[in-house]
Amino acid sequence: MIGRRRGASTTKDQILEAARHAFAERGFDKTTVREIAAMAGVDPAMINHHFGNKEQLFLAALDAPVDPRLYVEQVLTGSREDIGERLLQTMLTVWDSPVGTAGVTLMRTGLQHEWGAKLLREFLLNRILAPVMRELHLPEPEARWRSTLLASQVAGLIITRYVLKLEPLASAPRQDLVAAIAPTLQRYLTGPIPPPAL
Repeated sequence: MIGRRRGASTTKDQILEAARHAFAERGFDKTTVREIAAMAGVDPAMINHHFGNKEQLFLAALDAPVDPRLYVEQVLTGSREDIGERLLQTMLTVWDSPVGTAGVTLMRTGLQHEWGAKLLREFLLNRILAPVMRELHLPEPEARWRSTLLASQVAGLIITRYVLKLEPLASAPRQDLVAAIAPTLQRYLTGPIPPPAL
């Protein structure tokens, strides 16, 4: 029986391991393809060959079920006054689909391993919430504060509905969750909130 070439699989695994380490330590923006290639002991062209680009490598390292760029645009399309509702509606649509099963695995990995937590944090804050915050044109410290408040609500909802499956939240209709939670997301995004006492 002929199997896959061991060398190709090993190279890909080396790249993924190096990428997980680099992204966890330095974040997406500060990590370069050349740096990952050097850590993996491969030519940078091998990263392009196996993954296409840095964004795709990050998603593979995270084992992310979806590319967030596919959904961020629909969150940003429309009025600033109901961006919280669009964000929640989009999130629930994705998590209630078959993709949600892979999302639960991603969340569990992030909660079990330090490197997973770092990658998950990078994914949530910088790949999903940062583009939303940029659209609101907020000063950096305020954007960071609001995005972490928003992340606390979103992550909490994901854990309680999809991981722990707490009832009646787990089986509540989407429109009920949007009605109950979207105003809080909207306040975190655009409403008055006290600054952190640092």
